[in-house]
Amino acid sequence: MKINLFSYNKENTFIHNLSGLTKLICFLLLTFAVMFSYDIRVILTVMTFSIVVFKVSKIRFKQIKLMVIYVSVFIVMNAVISFFFAPEHGVGIYGTRHEIVALTKSLSLTYEQLFFQVTKLFKYASVIPFGIIFLLTTNPSELASALNGVGVPYKASFAVALTLRYFPDIQREYNDISQAQQARGLDLSKKAKLSSRFKNALLIIVPLIFSTLERIDTISNAMDLRGFGKGKKRTWYSKVEMNKNDYIALSLSVLIFLGTIAVSVFINGGRYYNPFI
Repeated sequence: MKINLFSYNKENTFIHNLSGLTKLICFLLLTFAVMFSYDIRVILTVMTFSIVVFKVSKIRFKQIKLMVIYVSVFIVMNAVISFFFAPEHGVGIYGTRHEIVALTKSLSLTYEQLFFQVTKLFKYASVIPFGIIFLLTTNPSELASALNGVGVPYKASFAVALTLRYFPDIQREYNDISQAQQARGLDLSKKAKLSSRFKNALLIIVPLIFSTLERIDTISNAMDLRGFGKGKKRTWYSKVEMNKNDYIALSLSVLIFLGTIAVSVFINGGRYYNPFI
């Protein structure tokens, strides 16, 4: 069975069966907990929890392979740029300076900067799985009802749902156009030169853009004909009522959130954990 990237796949798991509102609140709480703290002990704990949740949700690596590649490139670029633009940032945070190696006369690698960079890397590695889990285990229509349930206007909520639903359509349309063009002799294989592959890819992207605009126009007309946006409120067919499992998930997320705040305020005396004092 072909697996669509970035799209919802129905599974009978604890995570999939939670309501969209529960998953949205848990995602926000856990994300804020990770981004607020710079304590690597807390971050590693949350990352372990995210890995466990990831396993429970039964998400296949094929679904997230492309996303993992992009995120990895982003993390590496972020680390390199952060170091060269602010190589003493860690020293300023922790208040000490222990040099590892002098790269140039004015540029040195310190334990403080290295510790800060590693901590930030684990922050990204902790929060990204939660985003992936949220996107791939939540039905777009249910997500729209969840967003509307927390105060987002239903028009904006519906737009988000349509965007998520359109990812599989784009992939299917791209594959159809690509196969049609290759049947006409268009070479997109690795044997072709990079410049030729880039030019040939444009021959796929252009019709894809036009088909996308045509689809948008069709959906917009259909929504207008059905009077979408006339009322101030609307009901949701796919809305799922909260049950015992939802309250368990919410309670666990709240505990992690409060635990992160407590460690930062009462143990570290701030957002940063300083092992150099």
